[in-house]
Amino acid sequence: QVQLVESGGGLVQAGGSLRLSCATSGRTFSNYAMGWFRQAPGKEREFVAAIRWSGGNTYYADSVKGRFTISRDNAKNTVYLQMNSLKPEDTAVYYCAAPDRHIRYGLEYREDEYHYWGQGTQVTVSS
Repeated sequence: QVQLVESGGGLVQAGGSLRLSCATSGRTFSNYAMGWFRQAPGKEREFVAAIRWSGGNTYYADSVKGRFTISRDNAKNTVYLQMNSLKPEDTAVYYCAAPDRHIRYGLEYREDEYHYWGQGTQVTVSS
């Protein structure tokens, strides 16, 4: 059915950049918000960024503002996360997420607003 597949993770030096991709299939999410979350070892999953269907509204966790940029290409059914100025504390498994309904405005950061999740891609930032 619906599938979300993340890619682009890897090992990078602090201060470097990575671009994550989330390819979706099984349905069209062009009219829905999409999100990125991450989970570090031994910690809970946390919100990273979200984007509305139009691409004109984006939301970021305070910890990544100014460094990460979320974008989407609806024609390719793909969502991206450009990560710049990476820090060791950014090390985590990064997941993309999609809803099964329109996400209420102001609640884009909530995990329970999303239904479909990818398997994650590992991002490791070394010192």
